[in-house]
Amino acid sequence: MWREMAADDRIEVNVDGFKVVAYSFGSSTETVFCLNGGPGLACDYLRESHSCLVDQGYRVVAFDQLGTGASDRPTDTSLWTIARYVEETETVRKTLGLGNVHMLGHSWGGWLAIDYALAYQENLQTLILEDTVADMPHLVLELERLRASLGPETVSMMQKHEAQGTYDHPEYKAAVTILNYRHVCRLPEWPAPLRRSLDDWNMGPYATMQGPNEFLYIGNLKDWNRVPDLPRIKVPVLITHGEHDELTPACGLRMKLGLPQSELHIIPNASHMPFYENPAAYYPILLGFLSRNKAG
Repeated sequence: MWREMAADDRIEVNVDGFKVVAYSFGSSTETVFCLNGGPGLACDYLRESHSCLVDQGYRVVAFDQLGTGASDRPTDTSLWTIARYVEETETVRKTLGLGNVHMLGHSWGGWLAIDYALAYQENLQTLILEDTVADMPHLVLELERLRASLGPETVSMMQKHEAQGTYDHPEYKAAVTILNYRHVCRLPEWPAPLRRSLDDWNMGPYATMQGPNEFLYIGNLKDWNRVPDLPRIKVPVLITHGEHDELTPACGLRMKLGLPQSELHIIPNASHMPFYENPAAYYPILLGFLSRNKAG
C-alpha cells in the first residue's frame, strides 16, 4: 500500500539546457519508470503512490517534467509538445542509466508513454497504461457522455461558458467540481500527495496541450490518435481503469483491441486515481503483471 517516503536519490538532469529533477527509490535492476499526468503537474501524486514498490524488490524512478515541481519552469509555449517530452523522457532514462524499464504512464503520462514506446520500444521491458487513452477524439465523445449525466440544463450552461471562454465563472467551475469528484477522485478527502500536485499545477503546459479543465480538450493534443499505430507495440502491456474513470473503460478497450500483448483490468469503486481510491484492488493487479514479466 502507498505511503510517503523520502527518495534515496534526487538527481538533476540537464535537458537541452534546462534542469529536470528526478527521484529514485531502491536499487533493483527491475525499474518502474513513472510518467505522471497533467500536463503541468509535479510528480508527487504518482511518485508517492508507487515508491512503495521498493518493498517488492523494484526500483522506482519518477521525475518532475519540465515546467513542473522542482524542475525549471520556462514560459516558452513552443516547449509544450508531446514530441519534446518524449525526448526529455529518453534523456532522463539514459542519464540515470536505467536500461530497459517497466514504463508506467498515468493519464497524460500514458499518452507520453505510448509515443515513447513508438519511438523507443527497444528500451521497454513492459508498458503500463493507467487511466489513459490512445484516441483523443474518442475520449472527447466519452467526456460528453459523462457530463450529460449532469442534465441538459447544466450541459447547456457549460457549453455557453465554453463558447464565451468564461471558464472561471462560478457556475461553470461548480459543474466541473462535481465531475471531478465523480470521475477524478471519489474520496471525500483527497490524499496529501495529490493535493500537493494539484496545488502546484502549472497551467501553462496544461492549457497549451490540453485545455482549461479535465472535461474540455482544445489544446495541441485535441486531434492526437495513436490507435492505428498500437499494433507496432509488441511488449507486454497492462491497461487499468477505474470503473468511474474520466478516461473511461471504453477507452481502455479501444487500446486493448490494438495492442497484441495486452491485458485490461477495470478496478471497482474507483475513478481516475485507483491507487488511492481502491489500493486493495489496484496493487495486486500491478504486482502480478510485473512479476509475470520480470527480465530473465
